[in-house]
Amino acid sequence: MKTIIAAKSKILFLLCVWVHIPLSFAQPPSHLTTDLLEYTDRVFLDGYPSNLSLEKLGSAIERYQLAEIRSAQPYLGWVVNNNQSNTLQTAYRILVASSKALLTEGEADMWDSGRTESDNSVAVAYAGKPLQPSTIYYWKVKTWDNHGVESAFSQVRSFITAKELDGVTARYPLQVSDELPVKIQSLGAAHSFIDFGKASFGRLKLTLSSGKETDTVIVRLGECAKDGQVDRRPGATIRYAEYKLPLMSGTHTYTLKIRPDKRNTDTNPASNGIGVSAVLMPCYTGEVMPFRYCELENYSAPLQPGQIVRQTVTYPFDETVSAFHSSDTVLNQVWELCKYSVKAVSFLGIFVDGDRERITYEGDIIVGQPTRYAVDRRYEFTRYSLEYLIYSPTWPTEWTLQEVLMIWADYLHTGNPASLQRYYEEWKAKTLLQLTETNGLISTRTGKLTPEFFKSIHYKGKNFRDIVDWPTAETDGFVFTDYNTVVNAYHYQSLKLMSAIAGALGKTDEQAQLSEDAQRVKTQINKRMLDPKTGLYRDGIGTNHSSLHANIYPLAYGIAPEKNRKKMLEFIRSRGMAGSVYTSQNLLDAVYNANDADYGLQLLTSTNDRSWYNMIRVGSTISLEAWDNKYKPNQDWSHIWGAAAGNIIARKLMGIEPLEPGFRKIRIQPQPATLKQAEIKVPSIRGDIRVAFDNQPDRFSLQVEIPANSVAEVWLPKPAAKYRLTVDNIAQKGAVEGDFVKVEIGSGEHRLLIEKQQ
Repeated sequence: MKTIIAAKSKILFLLCVWVHIPLSFAQPPSHLTTDLLEYTDRVFLDGYPSNLSLEKLGSAIERYQLAEIRSAQPYLGWVVNNNQSNTLQTAYRILVASSKALLTEGEADMWDSGRTESDNSVAVAYAGKPLQPSTIYYWKVKTWDNHGVESAFSQVRSFITAKELDGVTARYPLQVSDELPVKIQSLGAAHSFIDFGKASFGRLKLTLSSGKETDTVIVRLGECAKDGQVDRRPGATIRYAEYKLPLMSGTHTYTLKIRPDKRNTDTNPASNGIGVSAVLMPCYTGEVMPFRYCELENYSAPLQPGQIVRQTVTYPFDETVSAFHSSDTVLNQVWELCKYSVKAVSFLGIFVDGDRERITYEGDIIVGQPTRYAVDRRYEFTRYSLEYLIYSPTWPTEWTLQEVLMIWADYLHTGNPASLQRYYEEWKAKTLLQLTETNGLISTRTGKLTPEFFKSIHYKGKNFRDIVDWPTAETDGFVFTDYNTVVNAYHYQSLKLMSAIAGALGKTDEQAQLSEDAQRVKTQINKRMLDPKTGLYRDGIGTNHSSLHANIYPLAYGIAPEKNRKKMLEFIRSRGMAGSVYTSQNLLDAVYNANDADYGLQLLTSTNDRSWYNMIRVGSTISLEAWDNKYKPNQDWSHIWGAAAGNIIARKLMGIEPLEPGFRKIRIQPQPATLKQAEIKVPSIRGDIRVAFDNQPDRFSLQVEIPANSVAEVWLPKPAAKYRLTVDNIAQKGAVEGDFVKVEIGSGEHRLLIEKQQ
């Protein structure tokens, strides 16, 4: 098996060491999931994972939390394990029982699928006897593959159903982790400064001693440090708080209660103008705040790390399923920033903007979703967030359209159609076809924002309009007209993907109609918004102004004609990072989709004040809401939409993306530009994907590992018109696709080499 090991800032990466273990039999399936959840048998006690089993819940007197399956027909999945190359599952057998003892005897009183000829390993719908509420069930699975090998049965996995089987996506409870300081420093008599290394959302637990009851310790918490202390006036919405802690005589452990912030705990949906409420912390974790630093004043005894514990709250996160290392030290730091941001900003178990409002915004998910996919395998986190948004949409026009893009991405990554089936009509309404005018485009300025329209998309706010970027100062001078290029580009993409959704569900007539609608929008955008003189897209109908934003979206979504792309790329380069951290997602998608890898790498590794490195330089360990305080004076230091670089590294620089639902087919298309070496491990629902390259003049070497029951197409950068290509030391020709050479490979470990032929 391939392992990767490399050290950078005390982080271990996997080195490309390939060890072949011949097997005469297939390993049993692993990573069994029920409705996308793997650890359905895990019980938490006030947020801490425990040794309590589902079977022993009746004896628990503590407050416990668990994941409850809320579907009457859950989808079951597993990872196929076989070290032979080109392995595909050909059949499976699932046993579901009401007791573990029955499965041990090979019996199944709920469902025995029998040997079922199918390659589906990610989303098999339960088809047994009706499941009952509040009941524990047990299941296991075995597989057959195209090598004629039958696996053993998997280990038994159990799950419990909810009181109400309403079909809502199930989630894990939030997890609490105790973290110790990395540094304790004395600032003088009875004054200490504590650094936890990274910021996180949590509470503070202190074990302190006192000889009298009148002692009071002053505790300061903050995200930012200044002059060796917690910054008491950090500015923007960077957090700082001060507390007084009265001590009792003797040695005691104290939990600091965090004061709730009025803005991010507001449950009145009418107070913010968008008609949705802040998401609240559950009672078993209590209120939290983001902080990295702590000060204790008026406490003279020496402090040890074990006396100061930060109780960090996150959604369960597996650090080991992803890793990245390259020859560029800035790029490595940017990756770690983005990866950690996914973990840290999961503190509510749903996507939110950050700490300022704690509201689920579409704009945060459109960036956070692919970055989360790049670093963790918790697909239910995103799906729950998307289903929540159906009935709690926020105000920008294009953000409603984004919901269709995001649910299609969910299906591509999971292969699980439950949400598409359950909410098909809701997703269709989010394409905003109701706003179509006679010219085939949509507009929010032509009188179609009726109560009926708002009801159709469940919008309850007071303000619904186009924004293009946020804050508005980041729109590169965009001129708003009745017909907006950015919004209509989103409209085209949502229609195109809604057509694909209809096709996936077998709705062929609607698939054809939606495809026709999408083509109409694309035609009208190119007819009415593309300036034939400049070759650039105008901001809309009725203006001659061309902004960065008006051009990156048509390029990112495949609207722009091939002949215009060179001119558009020249213009995009000339504008620089003239957009917010939110817009950087589509900027980099556009740049890489047009194969301008040099500029993509330049943006990812930039060290100016509009860069991911600047977030690190100013002192944050979580991605920011804006490039710098000067670009958004009220920004916070915990915004997932600032983490676009993480998914761009995985999806575009390293080139790993699903081509078919559930990673049935994978595209690997690295675009290294001048980057010499890089290696990555990213999770997929079928297993880990590994890619490593060595990039030399006239020679590109690639090592990949594809999980079983998947196939891949690999795109190698073409070094010259004449080249030599080998796959696993066997010469191949490949198919030339522009500046790339494409080959098809199966599962397993493969070495590919392409070099200039003299």
